[in-house]
Amino acid sequence: MTKFMLAFGDSNTYGKLPMLSTDDNRRFGPDHRWPRVAQATLDGWDVIEEGLPGRTTQFDDPVMGAHMNGRLGLRIALQSHGPIDLLTIMLGTNDMKTRFAPTPARVTAGVAGLVDIALSDEYQIRHSGFEVLVICPPPVLEQGPIKGEFLGAAMVSQGLAPALQAHCAARKVHFLDAGQLVGSSEQDGVHFEPDGQRALGEAVAGFISAL
Repeated sequence: MTKFMLAFGDSNTYGKLPMLSTDDNRRFGPDHRWPRVAQATLDGWDVIEEGLPGRTTQFDDPVMGAHMNGRLGLRIALQSHGPIDLLTIMLGTNDMKTRFAPTPARVTAGVAGLVDIALSDEYQIRHSGFEVLVICPPPVLEQGPIKGEFLGAAMVSQGLAPALQAHCAARKVHFLDAGQLVGSSEQDGVHFEPDGQRALGEAVAGFISAL
């Protein structure tokens, strides 16, 4: 029987290439995006891609729009797809933008809200139960064409993984630190290079195989 994974995230789940300019919207082909890499590595799994560039954990973005709020997006995704067996959440990079006054605790709180939505009776019953894997994005590098949006993010993002890991342990959901596998591109400081997309996809597939 086929199992289903919903990959919920931002531009790194969408598969955006490292940006050469602020209006660069290039995207990796399907076979090079980490959710599809995971699917190709696994037997019996179908992966649903729900990556939106600019998505945050909890904020209506004053520039990009209210639809960037992950709380709304996750509810829509969980009602649009299913039943699923596993939800992956990889968000937090866009929360590191200066306009959101980021701290590790604040970003963790945003992810915590998404975990609470996922674990709520409403969605667990709707999908007949599913597991949750929180993936911590790698630290931000303050360089490239969008560095002005991420002033101070390099230091803040270094503290995110331990805070997220502690929360996931408390909530008894799975945790993976992508920063141990992937580095943000030196081209723009936030997106993955092709080898990073592949490494993460293979790591997620390995995690799923061990379930």
